Amino acid sequence: TDKIGDTMNVAMEPADSEAWFGVTPPDLSVIARSRGADWLFNFLQAYYLDDSKSTGVNNLVFTDTAMPHVLADLQGLNRAKFNVEVDEHGAEHNVFAGFENVIPGQQSPEQYEQTVRDLVTFLVYLGEPAKLVRYKVGFWVLVFLGVLWGATYLLKREYWNDVH
Repeated sequence: TDKIGDTMNVAMEPADSEAWFGVTPPDLSVIARSRGADWLFNFLQAYYLDDSKSTGVNNLVFTDTAMPHVLADLQGLNRAKFNVEVDEHGAEHNVFAGFENVIPGQQSPEQYEQTVRDLVTFLVYLGEPAKLVRYKVGFWVLVFLGVLWGATYLLKREYWNDVH
């Protein structure tokens, strides 16, 4: 009974996701629309092992996220390396130094990056499919305004021709 253009139904019930993860996971198509494709791309690449979290992973981009690493089978599991640096006030800070692969995934890092790039592109499109149409219409509106400006400028010159 589903037709093209119908909204998609989420397979996970919100009550179940709250029981499993503590909160309902976000709709990544909405995240792609609000925060942008670059943020979402970096978010999906920045998971690392963290035993203190209920999901077993944490994220560098969105610290203490409740979302599990759903692409862990493809990427594998990484451990984040942090260096301790002291600032000018004597306070110590952990500074991210890179990832260390602990469990390899099904894809190479290059393949995983391309998979995430394709997934984010799809989510950006899914979040706002009319964006491409809006860009096309916007181009023609600007062309129309340019032609209208030219016509009004010529009309202004004709009216003011007698004054000067």
